[in-house]
Formats: sequence, structure tokens, C-alpha cells
Amino acid sequence: MDTLYRLGIDIGGTFTDALVMDHQNRVIAALKTPSIAAAPEQAIFNVLDQLKANGVNIREIDLFVHGTTLGVNTLIERNGAVTGLLVTKGFRDILEIRRLRLEDTTNLYGDKTDPLVPRHRVKEVDERVIASGRILQPLNQEQLLQAVHELVEDGVTALAISFLHAYVNPAHEQLAEDLIRERYPQLFLSRSSAIWPQQREFERTLATAMNAYVGERMGSYFLRLQEGIQAYGLKANLLSTMSNGGIMTAARAANEPVRTLLSGPASGVIAATHIAERAGIHQVITFDMGGTSVDVALIDKEPTYSSENKVGDFPVIIPAVDVTAIGAGGGSIAWLDSVGVLKVGPRSAGANPGPACYQRGGEEPTTTDAYLQLGILHADRFLGGQMRLYPELAERALSNLGEKLGLNAEHTAQAILDVATANMYAQFSPLMARKGVDPRDFTLLAYGGAGPMHAFLMAREVGIGRVLIPPSPGTLCAMGCTVANLRNDFVYTLHKSTQTLVSGELGSLFAELENQGRSWVDEEARGGVKLDNIYCLYSTDMRYEGQAFDLEVTLTLEEIEDPKKAGMKFHSSYQNVFGISQPEAEVMFVSLRATIVGVLPTHNTVVPVNLPFDESEAEERIITFDHVQQTAKVLKRRQIPMVDAPIPGPIIVEEYDTTIFIPPGFKVYQDAHGNVIGEVEA
Repeated sequence: MDTLYRLGIDIGGTFTDALVMDHQNRVIAALKTPSIAAAPEQAIFNVLDQLKANGVNIREIDLFVHGTTLGVNTLIERNGAVTGLLVTKGFRDILEIRRLRLEDTTNLYGDKTDPLVPRHRVKEVDERVIASGRILQPLNQEQLLQAVHELVEDGVTALAISFLHAYVNPAHEQLAEDLIRERYPQLFLSRSSAIWPQQREFERTLATAMNAYVGERMGSYFLRLQEGIQAYGLKANLLSTMSNGGIMTAARAANEPVRTLLSGPASGVIAATHIAERAGIHQVITFDMGGTSVDVALIDKEPTYSSENKVGDFPVIIPAVDVTAIGAGGGSIAWLDSVGVLKVGPRSAGANPGPACYQRGGEEPTTTDAYLQLGILHADRFLGGQMRLYPELAERALSNLGEKLGLNAEHTAQAILDVATANMYAQFSPLMARKGVDPRDFTLLAYGGAGPMHAFLMAREVGIGRVLIPPSPGTLCAMGCTVANLRNDFVYTLHKSTQTLVSGELGSLFAELENQGRSWVDEEARGGVKLDNIYCLYSTDMRYEGQAFDLEVTLTLEEIEDPKKAGMKFHSSYQNVFGISQPEAEVMFVSLRATIVGVLPTHNTVVPVNLPFDESEAEERIITFDHVQQTAKVLKRRQIPMVDAPIPGPIIVEEYDTTIFIPPGFKVYQDAHGNVIGEVEA
């Protein structure tokens, strides 16, 4: 039986977005409701109430996937559980020492990041496993339990276990977990060999500590949510999004919350990939503009992934969709520096007090105030008319800043947009250069509450010739929840050269990783998740012998069976990245990676009915843009014509969840999938 309804919910810092799709992938409801920081699950219950009021039968939802910023906010705000850490004797300072690298190599006086677990809650235990996996010194069980007793007496409620070389032999960590669970069942436990068994002691230990730090809070949240949705009669298995763009059961997410930290931005990228594939566009740069920043990701048929992401002050080694935050957002505050130069951001007005035009106490001008002043935003149509804006407050804030610049409110507003765009360009261009791409070859796919409003300005600045705005762009991250697949990553530290590998060794090790992955998929699907098929992706971290940094290389089954072919592929990849290679040098296989994917059923998108464009339906509004008063057409998305009859800007498209602004110099049309596409006029 096909899925009748799919419900995707993305809980953001300001709004909780929801999207319901039917079995033909048609969006039947898109909602936004304020997030509730003290009780995130309550926003979901509010969504369910709205869906019931709109005639959606909650009992007919059989796929419910949601993402939440609870874990990442807990880390950033440092309000997680009181956490302890057990380490091998001699490694008490592993979180203090980190990598001994300066965050800013030009600043010798940078502040040191406070460790997630303070030193007095890190306990050393006598035990030692050497790099080969052989046990050199047995685990001192009495000492272990005494250390845990002291931590519990100190108020610890969550405990991380990270012993030396546990990635190759987890016996001591498993024994420690069993002993502690028997004596202290109330503790939330997290061991490194279960979270991410990869060589790199600091990153492995940190990931384990992060998991313990947020796990208790996430677990209680999922429990409250599960009880609540059952009371509503929602019988679908509760699923959660992951940082790698996949989904897993909420029960698993409660035990391994570190895998969900970057799930919000990842969900948007997965949805963007789905939209681009349907539109037949293979090279895309995502432009997710919210209240504070713009999240940018690269899609070349598939999203790019990274194992060097950061959450706040902390590096995260577990693979995630490669998303970079740049520039300013809709709530970024405009201000003057010490020499009177106009700046925009990085400080944001947030949701409270918010931009001056919100009438919530904010007095400093923001990007949103600038758009309102120029006439691009309409005071009575923000968020579908549910939230009124106050132009007089925006004008007052802009005028106060403009007096110091010798500008009126309109010129100040234009200057804010110009500076915000310049900020984005200054960070965007080097980012694209590091990734080795020319952005002019790509389509800019914009979403988020402010993305469709600013995307064409960014495209004009960079030289990108095409911009795509998907349906319901303000709730695209929620859509990502409904189109994501079961997906998980598995790793094995090998650290062997092509000379020391035994014949067939790579193949057997990858087969073991794939078996782990397929077992994981089977467990996750037991809750009623239907799958079309399962497949596995293979890669390895490689380096030249003697080097300290790795290069990840994807492998085919043929290359796995013949390590020499894998080595040749590494030489080629190294040449592409660094411009040189050493084909005669010995190559090391450092870590093996397998990504298992359980594909959920999908359906062809229904072609929307195209209504003929009627000029008489279009409103007109006088706006000020580029310091010139202009007449802009104000349309609904359904009024945008198809590809054979594009219309020129300036155009304002007003929607429930966003406003699209197409400036002069672009022509715009709608494709067969309901995407608004703007292209530079010849």
C-alpha cells in the first residue's frame, strides 16, 4: 500500500515548518508556527492541531519524519547534561589539548575553547589496548566503578567512555558499559566504539562526549513527543533526520543524537537535490537564507559531504552534508564601525526583539527593514498576512542610521542591501574557488524565509545566470524530511599500504562494513518503514606514506578487488586537488568507509495545471531599487507564465512563506514542476 500522507516537520530557532504530501507527491499543506524553545514538542502538537483544522486525517499519516535544532542548540548554549568522561590512564587532558592548533593562525592571543567536560569530571582508568588491538593491560574494574561512583556523587547524569585504541578492539569499553549499566542504570551512557570507531583520539572522544552531553535531553524530548503524537492518534513510526541527509528512527536518534546535529541544513540540501533532479538541473548551489546567515552547499548531481564540519566551537568527525554559513541574514543588524563605515551583521536581531518593523522592541535597522522601506515587502502580507509589519518603525530606524551617513531612509535601505550582498560575495567567491568550481556554471537554488528575496541580487553580483525558486521555499527543509532515505555511515581504521595489504583483504573488510549497514537498515525498517531497495557506497581515506592528512576517494567494487587500481585513482584525485602527484610513491589506506542507503518509495511529481497569465490579474507597486523608483508587478506563483512566455522584472511574487523579488535584468517563468525560474535577459 502506498503512503497516503507524508508529514515532514523542521523545528528551527524561530519557526517550526511543516509540510504534508500525499501519495502522488503533491503538497497538500504547508504550515509555519512559532517554535517553543522550552518545549519543542509543543510546536509539533500545534502543527497537528492546525492540520486537523484543515481537514487532514492524522490517522492516515504513515510516514512522519522530523528534524530539530535541540541538539545543536544544547551544544551551542552549553545547557546539556552534567557529563563525565572515562579515559585511559594518561589521557585525562585529551579534551583540553585538542589538536594544538590555533583557530586563527595570525592571532597568538586567541581565547581557548572551554572543553565540553571540565577536567575535574574526567577520570582516568588503568587499562591499555595497543594499536594492533592486543590487550596490554586488563581493565581495572574496581577502579572503574570507584571513578563512576565519584562522578555520580558529583552530580553527573551522563557518562562518556573513550579508551585508547577502542576503535580496533572495543572489549574494554563494552565491559565498562556492562558494569556501569548494572550498577548505575539511571546514567545515560555513550561509548566511542559504538559512536564512531575511527582512529583520531581527540575527535573520537569529543564526538562521544557530545553524544552524552545532549543525549539525556534529546531522549526525554523524544519520549514526550512519542507520547504526545500517540494521543493524537498518529500511528506512523517516528523518524528523525540526520546530519548526513538520511533518516533514522527516533529511538535510535535518542541514543545517538550526535548524528543529528546538522540535520536542519542537511534536510534543505536533500530537498534541493530532489527538486533539481526533477527539474533536470544537475549542477546547483543552494542558497538557504534565514534570519542570521546564509547556508550554502554544492550539488553536482549529488550533495557533497564532509567529515570536518563544526558545531559552535567543536569539530564533528561524523560525516555530514557539506554546508557552509556565509554572509548576513534577514535579521542581520546594520551598524557603523569606529570610522563610520556601514556594516551589516554578523549580529542578528533574531526573533525577539527582531527587526524594528516587528514592533517587539527592536530599534536597530536590519535587512528586513530595508526591504520593507523599499516597498519589496508589504506590511500587511508578511507570513501570509498572519504577522503585520510596521513601516514607520523601519523608517525611523533607517533614518537614525542614515543621519550619520548623510543619507535618507531609502538610500540607507539600498546601502544595507548592497553591503549585505557584498558580504556574501566576499565569502562566497573564495569558497567556490576552494571547491574548484566556477559558480557561473551552476544554478542558484534559493529557499528559506529570506532566500528567494535576496537570491537574484546575489546571482547578479556573482554572475550566475539562472535562479530557481522551488514551491513552498520557506518550508523546504520540512520537505527534505519527506523525501530523505534511510542512510548511515560506517568506518573501519585500516592503516595499511598497498604493499602490506593481504590479497582480498579490502574486499572482506568492505563486505563486513556493508553487513553492518544492512543489519542497521533491517533494524530501522522494522517499525513499518517501506523500502524500494538498498545499496551501498564505498570510499577510503588515502594518503602518501609519511603524510599527515587524508584524501577521501570513492571506490567501485572493481577497485576494491584490485588495490593497485584504487591507488591509481588516488594519484589522479591528488593531481586534481593539488596539481601534482607521485605515482611512484607508496599509498596508505587509512580508513575504509561504507554508506548504506535504504531507498524509500517515491512517485512521479504531478504536473500542476497551468493557468493562463492574465495581465489584468497583476497588481502593481511602486518600489525604490538601485536608487530609482520603479513599477513592479505583484503576482502569485500561479500567475507566472510557462517557459514559452517569460516576463521581465521587476516582479514581486508574494507567497505564504516567503516573498520572491526578481529585479530588472532577469526574465522569469514557471516550469512543469511549479518551480519559478529566473534567467538573465540577453
